Order: sequence, then structure tokens, then C-alpha cells
Amino acid sequence: MPRLRGVSKKEANKVVGKFYQALFSDRDPVEEPGTATGTPGNWWTVFALVPYIFEHATNHFGMFGMFAEKSVSQLDPITRELGIIRAGYTQGSQFVFSQHCKVARRFGLSDEKISAIPHWQVSSLFDEKERAILAWSDALILQGGRSSDELFEALHSHLSDEDILELTYHVMGYNLHAVCCKALRLEYDDVPERICEVPIPSDGEVTDWAGAAWKK
Repeated sequence: MPRLRGVSKKEANKVVGKFYQALFSDRDPVEEPGTATGTPGNWWTVFALVPYIFEHATNHFGMFGMFAEKSVSQLDPITRELGIIRAGYTQGSQFVFSQHCKVARRFGLSDEKISAIPHWQVSSLFDEKERAILAWSDALILQGGRSSDELFEALHSHLSDEDILELTYHVMGYNLHAVCCKALRLEYDDVPERICEVPIPSDGEVTDWAGAAWKK
């Protein structure tokens, strides 16, 4: 279950209600969760707790045409989605990764390339531009923004200044959503802690790593 309560349809303000209608039709998404893509839909109901945060987040989505009349983004959508998918994967968000695989496929990214994103470094499917985009996403997420001049120049040889700023903004925006979803147990990131101690068998014993057996 999400760690924060969701906002019911009757509690939603006008801005939130517009999205509820588009996603859930006449259902109350708290009482009857579920979206057309199969997600629980609780990102929307939990973020609706603070309407100005909800509006800020959905304005970001609207930059590239999600629930908007038209996209204002000048960035190639495949470039954007490569960066976001890789961010979702490296940040460990099943929700961001899974949803943006679908978005990228809609824009024409092949299933083979989508499947290879987790191991892009050793895949021959990606061209130089795509490899630079994926490496940039790794530098942003895995290295906290530390990137070499060589990587930047490789990316800059394919993307304009404006494109690089927009790509960076979108990758980091979805890094925020990936982290929030894990922390608040939203959508496909509503999972138990994956890293835990595995108990020894009931008839086993703890190895004395510093004991006499180790020194023989």
C-alpha cells in the first residue's frame, strides 16, 4: 500500500479532477483504482494531496504533449525516452522504467533496443548518438552529474545546447519521480525492501571467518 493517503474524487480540486476524469472516467480512483495501462494509478491520487505540486508535475508532462493540446518540446522524443528509460532502470524504479518503455515504443524505438537498455554498454544495437545519450543519463543518475569533457563533447556533437539542457531536465525530472515512487511505495514500486539478510539453514552454523579453520 502507498505510504500516504490518496485524494478521493470528491476531494479533488478542478485541476486534479480534470486528470481524474481523463484517467479514471467516473470512478473514484481511491475506491476503484486502476488505469487503462494496468497501473494502480496511485501516483495521481497521492500527488493530489498537494495540488500545486500536482500541477507542477503535470505541467512537466505537458511539455511533451501528455494530457496537453500539443507538445512544446523541441527535443526528439526518442532522445528523451532513451534518457528517461535508462534513468528509471539505473534508479531502480519499475514504474518509471516500465511506463517509458511503452512511451518509447510508441515513438518507434524497437523492442530490441528497449530490451538492450539495461546492458547498453555491451550492445551493438545503439549508434554513437544513442550511446552518448545513454552515457549522459548514467552520468546524471549514477555519478550525480559528474561527467567528463569527453562525454559532453560526444553528446554535443549530436545535440544542440538547447537539446542537452532539455534532455538533462527531463532525465532529472524523472529521477525525482523514480525516487518518490520508491520512497512512497507508489505504483509498481510498491514492493518490500529487496535487500535483506538471507538466513542460514536451520541445521547450519555461522562460519568463524577469523577462527582456526580459516588459518589452516
